[in-house]
Amino acid sequence: MSKKLLPIMATKSAKDLVGDSKALVAASDVVTGSAIAESYNDQIRPLLDAVDRLRHLKVTQEGIQLPTIVVVGDQSSGKSSVLESLAGISLPRGQGICTRVPLVMRLQDDPSADSPKLQLEHSNGRVVTTSEAKVADAINAATAEIAGSGKGISDAPITLVVRKRGVPDLTIVDLPGITRVPVQGQPDDIYDQIAKIIKEYIAPKESIILNVLSATVDFPTCESIRMSQQVDRTGERTLAVVTKADKAPEGLLEKVTMDDVNIGLGYVCVRNRIGEETYDQARVEEERLFKYHPLLSKIDKSMVGIPVLAQRLMQIQATIIAKCLPDIVKQINDRLSRHSSELDQMPPDLNNVADAVRAFFHIVKQVCASLEKVLVRGEFDEFPDDRHFHGTARIAEKMDGYKRRLPAECPKSSDDDAMFLMEEVRVLEETKGINLPNFLLRSAFLVLLKKKVETVMHVPHELVNEVWGYVEDVVMNILLKHSENFPQVQPSCRRAVQTLMDKARARSAQHVKELIEMELVSDYTANPDYMRTWTEIMEGHDSFMEAVEDGSKPARITLEGFGEVDVSHLRAHAGLAGQAFDLRARLTAYWRSIVLRLVDGLALHVLRGVKRLVEHDLEAELADELLGNKMAGVERMLAPSPSTGAKRERLKKSIVLLRQSKEVVANIMDRISAAGEV
Repeated sequence: MSKKLLPIMATKSAKDLVGDSKALVAASDVVTGSAIAESYNDQIRPLLDAVDRLRHLKVTQEGIQLPTIVVVGDQSSGKSSVLESLAGISLPRGQGICTRVPLVMRLQDDPSADSPKLQLEHSNGRVVTTSEAKVADAINAATAEIAGSGKGISDAPITLVVRKRGVPDLTIVDLPGITRVPVQGQPDDIYDQIAKIIKEYIAPKESIILNVLSATVDFPTCESIRMSQQVDRTGERTLAVVTKADKAPEGLLEKVTMDDVNIGLGYVCVRNRIGEETYDQARVEEERLFKYHPLLSKIDKSMVGIPVLAQRLMQIQATIIAKCLPDIVKQINDRLSRHSSELDQMPPDLNNVADAVRAFFHIVKQVCASLEKVLVRGEFDEFPDDRHFHGTARIAEKMDGYKRRLPAECPKSSDDDAMFLMEEVRVLEETKGINLPNFLLRSAFLVLLKKKVETVMHVPHELVNEVWGYVEDVVMNILLKHSENFPQVQPSCRRAVQTLMDKARARSAQHVKELIEMELVSDYTANPDYMRTWTEIMEGHDSFMEAVEDGSKPARITLEGFGEVDVSHLRAHAGLAGQAFDLRARLTAYWRSIVLRLVDGLALHVLRGVKRLVEHDLEAELADELLGNKMAGVERMLAPSPSTGAKRERLKKSIVLLRQSKEVVANIMDRISAAGEV
């Protein structure tokens, strides 16, 4: 065979494989197991060794599927007999399910071996050397150890390594035979258990399904056909082996040529060993059967015999391995890169308090950097799709809502719409003294101002509670995110944040209180809008007084700043009406300055508070909580959390496994490349 075989095989389709095997059979008059193994040994063995090494390393635990030939069949379909014929050794026999755990058979041709060398490898890594005479007992003992001494099954595999002269280089997984009706000693859900194991092995696209069918049954009724069609509907990775051909020769030719069940890789009909026949005698009888039987001799010679089956399996196996290797290399590299990056991002092992302190300040630095982005600079690249963490925008929304909740116009009394200026009149009456006529009392203005301010004083308190509630949530989430590898200190971090937020709320509450008190302590503004607005309103003073003092005039008039009003009730208070009008004009003009101060002053206070928290207060509070009390909080970081420790160990083991796997695959890829260049 050309040394360029493997690169070429990787491109072959199922139909190509069937055609190739016909040509290979036609090229040889006598096909023996030894000849098959010898012709493929140099090419296939390195591929098989590489995949077997990967399987031994348990690379499948990393989610990487390996090319595998999986044997399935209904109970008593002849699965074990087919494997015995390929391996030339006897496997466990008996009633019911003989194969109760997956059996991985690694057949290796060893021309120098005077006698077979057999090893049984358990899933726990234990290796037992056995012999041909005792291999069945050894398999039964290992099965009992894994699946119990009854008739239950398990998905934990056993590996049987057979080094023997003349066997084909193959690795095959034998699975429990499919049974629908549990016998005595079997669990009621035996079918579901078996089906689950079978589907796990045959579902991956890298698996080749070797479906063992008895010639004595209708193929469409076989449960193994139904299962394989569920995962391989077109049959492009299914090869059928028809056993017991000598017991049901009638119509077998039509069954394997018409292919009613979509077997894409074709059929091979075989005769297994009967009674006390040796394996060599069985092959002679098989050859005679398909050569001279009046019905079976009509089946194409590329479709009959254990040697043809062995040759076909080796060819398929080499093709699928060569085809899958590049993808396996990519998967190994991707997982290795991902696991290495994940391990690098984990916190280092902490060996002493100094390490813990450094780790603590690293966390604080990350938290403050994230908070500065979202709460100060308005950057949200860490949370592009989570609007909750777009801090400056959310705080701005709360400030806009606060501004809308503060009335733009001076609040009116409950009866102001019906009794224009009567509130001002009553206040003037209650604050009058011995004064010059038409003298506007400042005390009256302050009384009214206090009442107006008190109607809105709850609004700034609500704002600061909303803002600090939101900031606390953002700070807590970001802090927990960056400290997730140290859950043992997160309760301390929570306490620190809650303490810090209580302080921030208290400062803001005090600031709001002072804002309100400042508005009540005096009536002052340097805002030029005050005088301009007051002047504009006072331009309607004369027309207002004329309507009040002249009963013949209409009582309803329109005034700048007040709209249409009724002044009829004020005619009884004509002496105070002018002062009341002036008082309302001053309150209306002055209210705009109050709102501006409440909005601007509180906004700047909030922004300063957030900035102070991010740049100073949070770090100081966390340091007090964790570094205080003789660094009790930081010392808790030295006790690794179970999840972090387990994750680190898992990543380390995965990286070692993937590096070893990468080396295995790299070596075989180099051999393939070298063979292709020759």
